[in-house]
Amino acid sequence: MAWNRRVFSLSLDNRKAKLVQSRRHPGRYELSVDGIAQSVVSMTEPTMLEYAYTQHIARAMDAAAEPGAPLFTVHLGAGALTLARYVEATRAGSPQLVVEFEPTLYAAVTAALPLPAGSDVRVIFGDARTVADAELPGEKRSPAPPSPAPTLGAAATGRPAVDTDWADARFTVVDLWDAAVIRHRVASQEFYRRVAARSAAAGVVAVNLLDGHPFEYSRRQAATLRSVFDHVAVVLDAEPEDDEGPLGNVVIFASDEPLDIVATPDLLGTPRPSFLHDSALTSWIAEARIMTDADGTDSPDPDDPVWN
Repeated sequence: MAWNRRVFSLSLDNRKAKLVQSRRHPGRYELSVDGIAQSVVSMTEPTMLEYAYTQHIARAMDAAAEPGAPLFTVHLGAGALTLARYVEATRAGSPQLVVEFEPTLYAAVTAALPLPAGSDVRVIFGDARTVADAELPGEKRSPAPPSPAPTLGAAATGRPAVDTDWADARFTVVDLWDAAVIRHRVASQEFYRRVAARSAAAGVVAVNLLDGHPFEYSRRQAATLRSVFDHVAVVLDAEPEDDEGPLGNVVIFASDEPLDIVATPDLLGTPRPSFLHDSALTSWIAEARIMTDADGTDSPDPDDPVWN
């Protein structure tokens, strides 16, 4: 099998990407782009997830439908397709859609680490905001630029994907990074309204962020998602009041229906991370402003000296 190699150097336009297999855990690979770790995936045990944030999202996915039942999942940002592989391993044959900006990266990753046979994973290549803004059937909106044609969209299953295939998503993972930051155009109220419009009535959205105390960016994101969805909860692996804590992942879950992780917090496992919802979330958000296209910021840059 191709993935038995120790190192894959992936050819990208003006960027360097690498897949490196763990010496201690054969079959486990880390994807890095320009030296920045992006994903860890196990080809032998796809349900073994390295990063805590992927574990939190996976547990919410587990609760989103009966065990083994299909779950239409949308992944905004592909990486090494860690969570797409998780869904396939736990819900074989589930329809999945990936929106990925870099077709060469996607093609290189899937060539080196193929998706399992029978996977129903389709892909749209283009900017997630442009794809989200495209008109859905029955909508009457201002014209938006068409998203780039999915020229490699048949890579996984032989069926290309188009903008309108992103509709009625039951679970959406928003994991959109430009190197080590999230651009505000894919983190604004306007963007999340489009994600909501493409979600099923009880669909769940999980947004992965990177932040640290005083969590100004994450609090603004929580306020923004609360302005779009009826139910929001925040999971932090850091203590919210630890003013010396490191930069770390923050996951925000949102839905128009009550969230399973709120009803059953044991889903988050042990040790349980910091978990904010309802009045505790309101207090944490405090006066944080909603992010809009006109009043938004990129996520904190981990190279900023304040985090080092």
